[in-house]
Amino acid sequence: MLLCDVGNTSYHFYENGRDHKEPVTTFDPASVTEPVYYISVNPDTVDALSRLENWTDISPLIAWDKYYDTLGVDRAVLCEALDEGVIIDAGSAITVDIVRAGVFEGGFIYPGVRAMYKSYSDISTRLDYSFNFELDLDKMPKNSRDAISYGYLRTFYSEVMRHEGPIYLTGGYATLFAKIFKDAVVDQLLIFKGMEKILNVKGTSC
Repeated sequence: MLLCDVGNTSYHFYENGRDHKEPVTTFDPASVTEPVYYISVNPDTVDALSRLENWTDISPLIAWDKYYDTLGVDRAVLCEALDEGVIIDAGSAITVDIVRAGVFEGGFIYPGVRAMYKSYSDISTRLDYSFNFELDLDKMPKNSRDAISYGYLRTFYSEVMRHEGPIYLTGGYATLFAKIFKDAVVDQLLIFKGMEKILNVKGTSC
């Protein structure tokens, strides 16, 4: 079964334990002839793919009564993948969602690495530093790079840890955040596990 998570920049495909990406700007979804089960946060993409008979949007299969109306389909699918955990999707924005005993308890959205980096550099060129993910968050900083890193990472770390439970990291910056969440599980295929679970529950064999 071919699964696809369509983002703003890429078509992320998964089949038989292997994944690959195709750029949105150049990839033609009509070039795929086999059945594809997909999700997308972009309504224009959903509209375009609805014209292709072999592409099936699985978002209507989600039990949406468990979630709030404006929750992104990607976040809902990640929550469907687990019965227990704190899920951090570290992409252009960072989303954190909490699931307890299969129940979605809520979540929050935090600025991504690039957005927060730009906010500091916009304040002053003297704050134009990359973040130090090797920082010891138990010690107060004594230089400017560590000071902005601490301001960003320590507040985020403290809020995540306050919710307790196993932590799962996914998304483009997952490996960086794994340096501060040392016991976290990094799983870049977590969204596909959620898609498989949804499809299996609805009787579509994966």
